[in-house]
Amino acid sequence: MNAQKMLYWFRRIAIAEGISFLVLLGIAMPLKYLAGVPMAVKLVGYVHGFLFIGFVALAWQTKEALNKSFIWFLGAFIASLLPFGTFVLDKQLKKEEAILK
Repeated sequence: MNAQKMLYWFRRIAIAEGISFLVLLGIAMPLKYLAGVPMAVKLVGYVHGFLFIGFVALAWQTKEALNKSFIWFLGAFIASLLPFGTFVLDKQLKKEEAILK
C-alpha cells in the first residue's frame, strides 16, 4: 500500500480509536459504576481494544511507509493513551496527508 493510502487509513482508525476511548471513559464507565450496567464496559471495551490493536499496527505500518522515526511511532502510541490525544495527532496527520497529495 502506498504512503498516501496508508496515512488515509491510519487517520480513520485513529479517529475511531479516539472516539471509542472517549465513549469508554465518558459513557460506559459511568454506566458501569453509577448505574450498575457492567455490560457497557464489556461491549465498548471489546470494540476499543480491537481499534487500539488496529491503531498500533497501522501506526507501525505508517511509520514504515512514511519513513518516520521510532520517536514518531512512540508519540503516536502515547497519543492513543491520552483522552483527545488522537484528535491532536490527527491535526498533524492531516497536514502530512495534504503534502502527499
